[in-house]
Amino acid sequence: MNGVLTLLSFGPAGWGDEIALGVLVTISLALVTLPFGLAAGFTVALAKTSEEPSLRLAANIYTTIFRGLPELLTLFLVFYGAQIAVQQITRVLGANATIEINAFVAGIVALGAVFSAYASEVFVSAFRAIPRGQYEGAYAVGLSRRRTMQLVILPQLIRLALPGLSNLWLILLKETSLVSVIGLADILRQTGIAARVSKEAFLFFGIACLLYLGLSVLSSFAFSAIERRVSSSGPSR
Repeated sequence: MNGVLTLLSFGPAGWGDEIALGVLVTISLALVTLPFGLAAGFTVALAKTSEEPSLRLAANIYTTIFRGLPELLTLFLVFYGAQIAVQQITRVLGANATIEINAFVAGIVALGAVFSAYASEVFVSAFRAIPRGQYEGAYAVGLSRRRTMQLVILPQLIRLALPGLSNLWLILLKETSLVSVIGLADILRQTGIAARVSKEAFLFFGIACLLYLGLSVLSSFAFSAIERRVSSSGPSR
């Protein structure tokens, strides 16, 4: 027991500092990716519900690609493919600089693209659940399209989309573990290093399981509180 406590302690004798850093990186990556994915997903949803055929086609192609590709492959394409593309561009411009894509940024872009593809479907379903009369009533009282979206549609859209988005957040939280393969010091990478060095794989991967489960449980409580608050602020039935 003392040996386990020593391995999990903070300081030079244990791995507590490294694992805590991994938790911070995991949470930071997920929190930074979330608004990017939500904004992109909402934009794609607007395109998919647009009356312009070209916008609908482009949005459908986007969601088909990022929902169809494995998340790990998307991460590799962004991390390695973007580096190759940038280096080719610099060569064309006459520069020979070696440019490396930051692993944290690559994780945000790749996970955000996948998240947005799925979030767009949630938003589209929420849009379709709002009666057309809501738009017509808002226009009838003189609201512009922008004010209608802001005052009438968005509050209802949030209530309708929140359960689906909360599920996507939990998926995003777990998928942050993929960035360990490109060198980002998240929970899985830090516990994996500790497991290899200490030869205590069961202990450290068990710690990783508990950390991910803990984050998921806390997220579930947080989203439940948000859903109750949003529902209580909505129109009574």
